[in-house]
Amino acid sequence: MLFVRPSKLSDLDQIERMARSTGPILHSLPPDRARLQQLVTQSINSLAEDVEFPGEESYLFVLEDSDTGKLYGTAGLLAMAGFSEPFYVFRNEVVVHASRELQVNHRVHALALSHEMTGRTRLTGFHVDAAALQHGVQPAHLLSRARMLFAAQHRERFAHDIFSVLPGVADEAGRSPFWEGVGYKFFKRDFREMELESGGRSRTFIAEMMPVDPLYVPLLDEEAQRVMGEPHIGARLNYQCHIAEGLEPDHFVDIFDAGPVLTSALDMCNSVRFSRRRPAVRGEACADGVPYLVSNTQAADAFRAVLVTLPAVLPAQLTLPQAAADVLEIADGDEVRCAPLQPEGATA
Repeated sequence: MLFVRPSKLSDLDQIERMARSTGPILHSLPPDRARLQQLVTQSINSLAEDVEFPGEESYLFVLEDSDTGKLYGTAGLLAMAGFSEPFYVFRNEVVVHASRELQVNHRVHALALSHEMTGRTRLTGFHVDAAALQHGVQPAHLLSRARMLFAAQHRERFAHDIFSVLPGVADEAGRSPFWEGVGYKFFKRDFREMELESGGRSRTFIAEMMPVDPLYVPLLDEEAQRVMGEPHIGARLNYQCHIAEGLEPDHFVDIFDAGPVLTSALDMCNSVRFSRRRPAVRGEACADGVPYLVSNTQAADAFRAVLVTLPAVLPAQLTLPQAAADVLEIADGDEVRCAPLQPEGATA
């Protein structure tokens, strides 16, 4: 059975394997063992802290096969983006150029450097192995959305709003058309190098080097314009998971590759909004129901989440299959938190 849990230092070899696999470059999951160890250590320390309000905590979860112990994915949460330095994105704006004398009134699409994402909770570090998707996309949804059940259970740890920056379009060699048309002209360094150097879009050098004045989009080459707001082909499944969660593309794009920025109020995300707590006991699996995300409500470092078929209308007490209850590490009568994988398919 696949389940989601917090990462630990003994996972480091497998996490490094996934970080070095093919796919879009993820500055939030860098292919660097020392930095990955730092991410895992920060997650462990964050889970151990008694948190009353969000700060610089970060959390990294893994998707594990309970039978083999093999890891098939990672997904993270950053409690507050830009805690120590502003978090930068480009905001899509319209600049009006008008002249009464010439009878001209022209609206121009522009990009302005913004740090409006600063202070919001951020979804980070999503990776799922192709082997986990052999029988469908549900493992990806479990991995991506289990962390939202964690946020629902530990609401005090996270901000009012949440967002995610998805990788933008790049070719197999890692060339980003948008970076070539914009960023390279200011930094004179290749995209991959800057993606890994940026450390999460909160570095001071971004503000020092990027243009203060708006960038007029019509002045960019057509290839750079075309990819604005488009996710990397390897990030489309992640995009779908976010949309299913209730996040939506906003007025922002990434400052390096123009990847989409998706946003929502945390309490409006489906796994938070529709989650319910119910006592649970072991028993026979539900033969006729709908898929639910189910997590325990134990201490943060003991968090576990699985996918279980439950009745569309939740009863007062849930019956969980023995295997699911074992993975969740619950006793009969313990409460679990559950949310429908497809909210329109269930009621509580």
